[in-house]
Amino acid sequence: MAASLDSTTTWPRAIVAAPSSRAVGSCEPTAFTCGRSPNHASHRLGVRIASLAHVGRTALADGSGEDATGSRLTSAGAEALREMERIGMLFDVSHLGATGVEHVLELATRPLIATHSSARALRDHHRNLTDAQLGGISALGGVVCVNFFAPFLHENDHSMDRLVDHIEHVASVTGIDHVGIGPDFIKEVWEDTVPPCCESDVYGARMDAYIPGLEGPAGLPLVTQRLVARGWSDADVRKVLGGNVARLFRRELGRLPRTAHVP
Repeated sequence: MAASLDSTTTWPRAIVAAPSSRAVGSCEPTAFTCGRSPNHASHRLGVRIASLAHVGRTALADGSGEDATGSRLTSAGAEALREMERIGMLFDVSHLGATGVEHVLELATRPLIATHSSARALRDHHRNLTDAQLGGISALGGVVCVNFFAPFLHENDHSMDRLVDHIEHVASVTGIDHVGIGPDFIKEVWEDTVPPCCESDVYGARMDAYIPGLEGPAGLPLVTQRLVARGWSDADVRKVLGGNVARLFRRELGRLPRTAHVP
């Protein structure tokens, strides 16, 4: 029943129109208790994706802004990963420091997700993932969702073509079944929460730089249009626009905990 794609398509229509469609709760970073185990309150409230850090340091791990430390997960962070796998939460490697991502790839036994990360091979920014990290995520059956945030895509060419370059590069490394989109739309949040007088540079990225026309969700059809223009098949575009992530969610989320009770 699938219809062909057109330039207005953003997500697979079958997913959007399905009566059972749901939002998936995500948290960055996750909470933890002084008992050195993750806080299960978020799990009870429906959160099924979490990371351990933002750009700075937490008690669980260092964010990518602290890459110079070369830190791996703390013992509490490693325990958090194990517990997330046990209770059925997806671990998000976006925002983790480089050595933290590598540590997670060593420890993980379930698929991972990078909810909003681009290719470091195309833009050497600490928020992006190396080809080895991309390959490690796909080898575990995970999905890498390419970030739309302009400073992470190119130093000064903030265009739709540079975004699609990253999507194509990630797909070439991971395979078409392991790439998605993770827009990270922050324009409205930034404008609503940060006074005009304040610095807009955070950890080496200007927060007020965007791809023209792609400042928010209304611009998503432009991504479809550009992928189609580059010769992508309908089936592959659907995978990137949400099919791969939906498949991962169906397979991994909602699993019963490995023990019968979540504390």
